[in-house]
Amino acid sequence: MSVFATTPGVITVWSDVGCPWATLALFRLRAAVTAAQADLMIDHRAFPLELVNDRPTPKRALDIETAVIGSHEPGLAWRPWGARPETYPVTTVPALEAVQAAKDPRIGGLAASAALDWALREAFYVDSRCISLVTEVLAVARECREVDHAALADALRSGRYRSSIFDDLDVARGGAVKGSPHVFLADGTDAHNPGVEIAWTRAPGDGYPVIVSDEPAVWADLVGRATRS
Repeated sequence: MSVFATTPGVITVWSDVGCPWATLALFRLRAAVTAAQADLMIDHRAFPLELVNDRPTPKRALDIETAVIGSHEPGLAWRPWGARPETYPVTTVPALEAVQAAKDPRIGGLAASAALDWALREAFYVDSRCISLVTEVLAVARECREVDHAALADALRSGRYRSSIFDDLDVARGGAVKGSPHVFLADGTDAHNPGVEIAWTRAPGDGYPVIVSDEPAVWADLVGRATRS
């Protein structure tokens, strides 16, 4: 299984729905595609942080990162977690599974997968919804016109796409995928957390992230490359 986009006009993005840096990247990618009026598709691949790290991603760490990113890029419209603490997501595997399942043409294909991925991120970062729950994932999917909700519900019931998360994890552990997000194009171009360089005041999760440099224009270049490939 290749880490690269093998089809012209496709941008492959490895990420976790629960990764705020990846969500910033996708916000900018989507904006760049719209600005260029490009006929491009996003192929979402799973980089499940909880399986890579053998633990749920700590809320404390995410609160720190989302505060920094949300204030840096107000267009994201993120809000602090507003629901009860006990409803905070402890896993994103059901959400990642649904995004992979939605690629099935019977459910909607890549367009449905990309729409559902973004809707799940908005549900988490903006609306404080518990996307650990399959019922909540399906509720979000019902709001996506690109997704065949009944077909997705059947796919999640069967569990036939759960293995794709572990297949992607095996590929990611091969070393070519550096983290969430990592972008690959059909021409061989790749970029980990494109345009953003960060440092930490202390160890990650203990101190605060500092955005050392930020070049959003990198996304216009990546979209242009993808269009030409």
